[in-house]
Amino acid sequence: MTTSTAVSSEPGAPALASAMQRALELAALGPARGVNPRVGCVILSEYGDTLAEGWHRGAGTPHAEVDALAKLAPEASHGSTAVVTLEPCNHVGRTGPCALALIDAKVANVVYGVTDPGDHSCGGAERMRQAGIEVRGGLLAEAGESFLGDWLVAARLGRPFVTLKWASSLDGRAAARDGTSRWITGDQARLDVHRRRSSCDAILVGTGTVLADDPALTARDHAGALLAAQPVPVIVGRRTVPASAALYEHPQQPLFSDGRDLPALLRDLHNRGLRSVFIEGGPTVASAFVATGLVDEYLIYLAPTLIGGPRLALGDIGVTTIGEQHRLFLHSLDRLGDDVLLVARALNA
Repeated sequence: MTTSTAVSSEPGAPALASAMQRALELAALGPARGVNPRVGCVILSEYGDTLAEGWHRGAGTPHAEVDALAKLAPEASHGSTAVVTLEPCNHVGRTGPCALALIDAKVANVVYGVTDPGDHSCGGAERMRQAGIEVRGGLLAEAGESFLGDWLVAARLGRPFVTLKWASSLDGRAAARDGTSRWITGDQARLDVHRRRSSCDAILVGTGTVLADDPALTARDHAGALLAAQPVPVIVGRRTVPASAALYEHPQQPLFSDGRDLPALLRDLHNRGLRSVFIEGGPTVASAFVATGLVDEYLIYLAPTLIGGPRLALGDIGVTTIGEQHRLFLHSLDRLGDDVLLVARALNA
């Protein structure tokens, strides 16, 4: 993680911190899904006044720095300071390098929050320094890291951020002995699940879940209407899915994998531009991802009920002795009606 010591103690630091906070607010206006990060930028005059603001609106659109510079006359940016949530990029994709755009705009100073971890996009800070721009990183880095969350995991690991969800009774059962599970949790918990589905790029289940429950795998509102953003269905397993399955009515075309190589599957999804995966499969799929160490975040919806029997939310995850347990940290705890949502994360997430 980058640190803010390079900026926090210098003259003008409060104004820079205020500008960075504003840049984070601007970044939040961009799309939370897809391969690109949400980035905000504020251009300050030499006196600390805001000259322009910008943010990234999605793949193929101008990056935050270019968006802000486009609102200025060419000479207005000379000698200015650009405050950016993420290190300006240094590569040519659908758009040009932001580092070069800032150099061409004759910006005097660049202050950024989080260092770009991308193999192809990093290096913007050094390029600007070589061009004579004073560059400092790490301002409000902790807030920036938290904001970029899933994108940073995807960029650093080359795979999507993986969230595993299950709903269970207090005694850890995800279904009754006969396999029925509708409904363990209440309306508020189920609506929260749909909201979180909509915020992810993909939803993943096993063929066992498809054959047993015939889920639509869509994200819906309280009235059952489709939400605007829908995750891509990903089906894992070697059993045949019937042509009549509800998932074929999904607005997004489903993807299929035999599930033999889960890391390779996640790399493929990342290469397709999917940066977050929401796993809602049964215990077989869930346990496989946990055992392989591929889960970054756990959403556990606990209902105040007892079921008993063999239908546990998780099966064998490779733990044979207590020293091998998968230790997590509790990120948040919320009450949803009569239910409780525990959000836990892997210690390295």
